[in-house]
Amino acid sequence: MCKIYGYCRISTRKQSIDRQIRNIQTVYPNAIIIKEVFTGTKFQGRKELDKVLAKVTIGDIIIFDSVSRMSRNADEGIALYMDLYDKGVNLVFLKEPHINTETYKSALSNEIQLTGGDVDDILIGINSYLKKLARKQIRLAFEQSEKEVEDLHQRTKEGMETARLNGKQIGNVKGVKLTTKKSIASKKIIEEHAIDFGGTLKDVDVIKLTGLSRNTYYKYKRELITEK
Repeated sequence: MCKIYGYCRISTRKQSIDRQIRNIQTVYPNAIIIKEVFTGTKFQGRKELDKVLAKVTIGDIIIFDSVSRMSRNADEGIALYMDLYDKGVNLVFLKEPHINTETYKSALSNEIQLTGGDVDDILIGINSYLKKLARKQIRLAFEQSEKEVEDLHQRTKEGMETARLNGKQIGNVKGVKLTTKKSIASKKIIEEHAIDFGGTLKDVDVIKLTGLSRNTYYKYKRELITEK
């Protein structure tokens, strides 16, 4: 029995993944939802997507809210699309249904029948053109997605530069502590368990307990010492 996967990805912490989940479940209520938070442009390194790609078989379906969720890089996106198509995996793009693999398959199989006469040379040329046109539609979808990402990055860069020229602070001020719910909770764990604060655990064990990176852990630790 084929499996249906709904792949949802957000590229920044400010985005909400709920909209993608809702869109997929509206059309495919039984889809297995795969969620991933990722910042970047390459599909390599998207661990949850890689897990799905490693186990899908013929007839399985992967649903994306849009082509940009599969890949923002046109060349990589097309390569992945064609690889999955050749393996018999069905791809569905809710916002770009014209490049769903079923649509692409239909375009490839909808050839004009040859007659066995002289006109066949022309018909072969037409069939070849229609196949190239179908593939071109897929490339255009991925290229448009890549362009939208590039335009967004450019607008963000220009907006930050405008804000900087207007005297607005961009990013954190050096030397100023940023207090968050995560930092408060992590510092509490450090104070309770680290040997330097009367606890029983070594730094390496507290790092595992908090789930912090080494740099962040020692940053919080220095701040705690300063606060004492």
